[in-house]
Amino acid sequence: MDLWQAIILGIVQGITEFLPISSSAHLILMPAVTGWSDQGVGFDLSVHVGTLLAVIMYFRKDVTALLTDGIRSIPAGQNVGHSKLGWMVVIATIPACAAGVFLLDYIDTVLRAVWVIITTTVVYAVLLAIADKWGRGQRQLTNIGLLDAVIVGFAQALALVPGTSRSGATITAGLFMGLNRETASKFSFYMAIPITLGAALIKLLSIASDNVAVDWNGFLIGGIASFVTAITAIHFFLKWLNDFGMWPYVIYRLVLAAVLYWVFV
Repeated sequence: MDLWQAIILGIVQGITEFLPISSSAHLILMPAVTGWSDQGVGFDLSVHVGTLLAVIMYFRKDVTALLTDGIRSIPAGQNVGHSKLGWMVVIATIPACAAGVFLLDYIDTVLRAVWVIITTTVVYAVLLAIADKWGRGQRQLTNIGLLDAVIVGFAQALALVPGTSRSGATITAGLFMGLNRETASKFSFYMAIPITLGAALIKLLSIASDNVAVDWNGFLIGGIASFVTAITAIHFFLKWLNDFGMWPYVIYRLVLAAVLYWVFV
């Protein structure tokens, strides 16, 4: 992998991982546009590590509070500080973990078809538009309860289907549950931490068990590129959230689906 390939793929992954525009749709499009071969599991690990560090760094104060208060709540036997929200993040992670264990092979083979990605890109664009227009309410992070965690968690599990977008599905579900834009988005970002950590560990185990050779230069460059772009994407997404809402991403998804159809069908 050359320098520019690592940088460009890292940038693409860093931006699309947290914006509601589907990273899988972009990663299937990139080889067709550039003619590049598959980047390999080692590079996939690097960009997962980069995006994981980005979301932890950006929300470092929140993450520290959720972790420490969650741990303190166990011996206390009751909610402590931000522990309730921390446990809601844990509960919301369970459906995607279960779906990944039992359905990952099916998802990585049968559901990676281009027509599936185009369909989910369009369907979730429409759902996001409806949720942003009529679904959102005024509920905040302190109002998130068990039902919210379960519903948004199942949305995250559905996002394992390529083209869906993890952030897109979870933000859509949060808006339908009456969360305001910022709350739905932040809860989605918090949920990204355990699921991205899990994905990185799976990639690491795959490298270790299959004795895969790692291009360490590409690993480092891709990780840095994904980290910088991911933390930038999170910042500007939240900064512009109330000014523009979800409509720029809805329109982008529809255009992306049209491009995918034109290129592959």
